[in-house]
Amino acid sequence: MNAIEITNFTEEYAKGVKAVENVSFQVGEGEIFGFIGMNGAGKSTTIKALTGQLPITAGKITVLGHDVAREPLAAKQLIGYCPDDHAVYENMTGRQYVNFIADVFRVGKERTKRIDGLVKLFGIGYAFDRYTGTYSHGMKQKICLIASLVHSPKLWVLDEPLTGLDAGMVQQVKAAMLRQKKRGGTVFFSSHNLDVVQKICDRAAFLHKGKLVEVLDLRGPRRVGSLEEHFFQVTKELDKQ
Repeated sequence: MNAIEITNFTEEYAKGVKAVENVSFQVGEGEIFGFIGMNGAGKSTTIKALTGQLPITAGKITVLGHDVAREPLAAKQLIGYCPDDHAVYENMTGRQYVNFIADVFRVGKERTKRIDGLVKLFGIGYAFDRYTGTYSHGMKQKICLIASLVHSPKLWVLDEPLTGLDAGMVQQVKAAMLRQKKRGGTVFFSSHNLDVVQKICDRAAFLHKGKLVEVLDLRGPRRVGSLEEHFFQVTKELDKQ
């Protein structure tokens, strides 16, 4: 079974205005899968439809066999989602916010051990009992990452998780992705950091102006050389058309 199946997916914001058009690809269980493209390519729109935040205009998206449109709760229970805006409830402490998300996903008595492990992984124990309204951008991002993993999701979805992070934090996020894969889970993330995508991902889907260009093999015998060079060359050629 695939972790994600996107079939003929189209998202239309207004009549005749398509943000994403007829996109199809699959993400296998246990993969770290990148999602790349320029700003406005349709990556965030696709992720919002995948995570149930946008209704699907046409086509179908399934998460581990569950239709996102027809079985939204079953699909969402399997997803850990970290958005690009890193929004948190600023009148809560980091601990209160993470426990709130744990309550939403009905995490049981194992939550304390799980939360302690994630706090250690992301190195935010020093601020975990402070109000998130006092947090820096990076600290809020850490709390969002922890909250997205507190229920041990089978599918971890991240929208631009590396933007604005220092080198140390990038390493922490990469370690968490590898940890998710090691435990049998799947990672699906969009990023402009093509170097990280090439180093950590098994495959990546390339979107341009709402359409799928290709799915790139980053590990197998047909893998691309430099992802960055390939990306900019193909984008340049597409923009000429």
